[in-house]
Amino acid sequence: MLDFKKIEEKAKKVWKKYDKQIDNSVQDDKKKKIFSFLEGPPTANAPPGLHHLEVRTFKDLICKYQFMKGNSVPRKGGWDCHGLPVEVQVEKSLGLNSKKDIEKYGSSKFIKKCKDSVFSNIGDWNISTEELAYWIDLENPYRTLDNNYIESVWWSLKELYKKKLLYESYKVVPFCPRCETPLSSHEVAQGYKDIKEDSVYIAFEIKNKPKEYILAWTTTPWTLPGNVALAVGKDLDYVKIKLADGDFVYLAKERLEVIRGEYEVVENIKGSNLVGIEYEPLFDIEKLQNENSHKIILGDFVTTESGTGI
Repeated sequence: MLDFKKIEEKAKKVWKKYDKQIDNSVQDDKKKKIFSFLEGPPTANAPPGLHHLEVRTFKDLICKYQFMKGNSVPRKGGWDCHGLPVEVQVEKSLGLNSKKDIEKYGSSKFIKKCKDSVFSNIGDWNISTEELAYWIDLENPYRTLDNNYIESVWWSLKELYKKKLLYESYKVVPFCPRCETPLSSHEVAQGYKDIKEDSVYIAFEIKNKPKEYILAWTTTPWTLPGNVALAVGKDLDYVKIKLADGDFVYLAKERLEVIRGEYEVVENIKGSNLVGIEYEPLFDIEKLQNENSHKIILGDFVTTESGTGI
């Protein structure tokens, strides 16, 4: 049976013998064709996780392969010293709960704490780098908190601006009201948890057909003021039903269980045959209304597992 620990120890001794050659291999050799690689820097204020080691293995394989092909593969290490995760960790350690608390504590003192915290787990990272035989120059890493790095980013932006490659626009991003800052998808995922949220059923009145409604369902009721379409499944089966009060409602056949009280099925329809039906907007917002708005459209994401199939 193979003893992987022994194999690992044996491999380490081999790498140790060629320390000098390995150090040279991660530097730029001007005589060779360059294979450009930039290490996406990890944050060293927490120990490396399994996902970090997995990605580093892939990076290392590609770079070693390119080096074996005779290319120059400079590999400069780096450390990510900015970002909300760093600040949040320090806030927790100091017992601060808001931006006002940070200002009361002192911004300069807080920034210094963040800078100290950034490298609190650098020892663990160095050990994992050696364990993986991950070839990278960590003697001269770039650090995103150093002024020369920050200035290089501003220089890059200036060059992009001069070449007219920058533009100003709008983008919808997650925002944290407590931290008063936009969030990256990674930062949002850090606070992810399963919760129970209210959903709503809405009856949209069909244009020029009083007492006829399309019964839709949404888990995001705050989006309703901006509603401009209702989606149905092309091959799903829908029904038109008559309620006890005389109103008519359209919904998926498999979702009739959501109807309370007595009803009568008066018509069976395929989703594709509902496309183009116009309905009255919930809110009279002129900018959202045109010849293409407030109609039924097809959506391949529509299911009958919950809601009304619309």
